[in-house]
Amino acid sequence: MTTAAPTPLWLVVNPASGSNDENTTQTVTAALETRGWAVTRVIAFPDDPLPDPAMLDAAGVRQVAVYTGDGTINALVNGLAGWGGQVLVLPGGTMNLFPLRLHRSCDLDAILDIVAGGGAVARRPTSLRCPAGVAFGGLMVGPGTAWSRVRESMRSGELLTMAQEAVAALRETAAGPGVVIRNHRATREGGYPLVEIQPGEHGAEILGYYAEAPLDYAGQAWATLRRRFREGPHDKLGLSESFVIDSIDGSPLSCLIDGEPGECASGSRFVVEPCGVDLLATSHDF
Repeated sequence: MTTAAPTPLWLVVNPASGSNDENTTQTVTAALETRGWAVTRVIAFPDDPLPDPAMLDAAGVRQVAVYTGDGTINALVNGLAGWGGQVLVLPGGTMNLFPLRLHRSCDLDAILDIVAGGGAVARRPTSLRCPAGVAFGGLMVGPGTAWSRVRESMRSGELLTMAQEAVAALRETAAGPGVVIRNHRATREGGYPLVEIQPGEHGAEILGYYAEAPLDYAGQAWATLRRRFREGPHDKLGLSESFVIDSIDGSPLSCLIDGEPGECASGSRFVVEPCGVDLLATSHDF
């Protein structure tokens, strides 16, 4: 009986993402190769440029695996829009949201076992586009996104900077202009310091977070730092496929797109659309 030839694959890693390091890259490479892939190139972003369709086609590669945080996954998937191959998204960050949409698991070995066993399907899940970019795992809007700066300082161990950013973020969250969903009757008066939008199989789910007392801001901040937003007090605003967000004073909208900062003009439209490249999924979207 003949043995099938290994499937060529490029692996994208980011040493600054989550638990990524040289040993982790070797572990992931070995996990792929023992299951029938041939990792013919490892791309360490950002030192190495992310692959584009022309590079992959020239190398005869039809599959790319990415083991990074959501920000790098976002950049890779957006850059491969229109490519005819497949992307295997793996959980390589500290708090990945996008791999959970595709696998409902952050267990690397379990995901690879299913894919190698033929249990994955190629799909183009929904994404959420706004003028600042395209989100796959989730998008947040409002002055409460300032807490992302605290999270980055915490990751780098800069305690003094973290304390300074925390004071600034609390001030921005409490006093910054709230944001509202235009023409949505359930929107809270005065808007929300933070709106979370998560694309899914039925459209985009919208949640508006608020604080009724100063202590609520602290709790909301802690939830934001851990990317467990739904622990804070919030209004469920339902599903939509296209909507406009305004700031109550017309100032720009601060955004986090898969955890990366961005900015849109007040009155920007947010639209649900399919991903531009095939992704391998092993479970239903959550």
